[in-house]
Amino acid sequence: MTIIFRALRHRQNPLSNSALRTRLGYDDGSRTVIITGMSTPSPSTPQPTGITLHQKSCVLEIAFADGQCFKLPCELLRVYSPSADVRGHGPGQEVLQTGKKNVTITRVEPVGHYALRLIFSDGHSSGIYSWDLLYAYGVDQTVLWQEYLERLQIAGASREPAATHEH
Repeated sequence: MTIIFRALRHRQNPLSNSALRTRLGYDDGSRTVIITGMSTPSPSTPQPTGITLHQKSCVLEIAFADGQCFKLPCELLRVYSPSADVRGHGPGQEVLQTGKKNVTITRVEPVGHYALRLIFSDGHSSGIYSWDLLYAYGVDQTVLWQEYLERLQIAGASREPAATHEH
């Protein structure tokens, strides 16, 4: 399934279009979901111009109006979820996510005009990924990934799911 987000080039009345509209279509025989909505309300926030979920490669591709385009692996998005389950409720309460190597995104839902909710194959769905956060993940992707691998190594943990991880 391919999921594409397209920001409209003009502003609409937020009262008449408070929810993003979804239209199903087909592209080369695969199911495509196109989500169309208003631009991000904050002028300082990079605005997405395209979001595509590549399920075979497990990557969420996000293009922004400033020309940046990021390919974020599903595993990275899952282990850095902005949810309290992952981040905790304060500094030092972060929970290291293990066994997420094969996690995929099964659904992408718009949240207002500023974010996405990602539903993962392991059932996790409580994080809200703002445009700012997704942009920052794109910019810092390499550093975030290295930090995650280092934390796994220090903890003696693995990216492999528990069923396939050898002890």
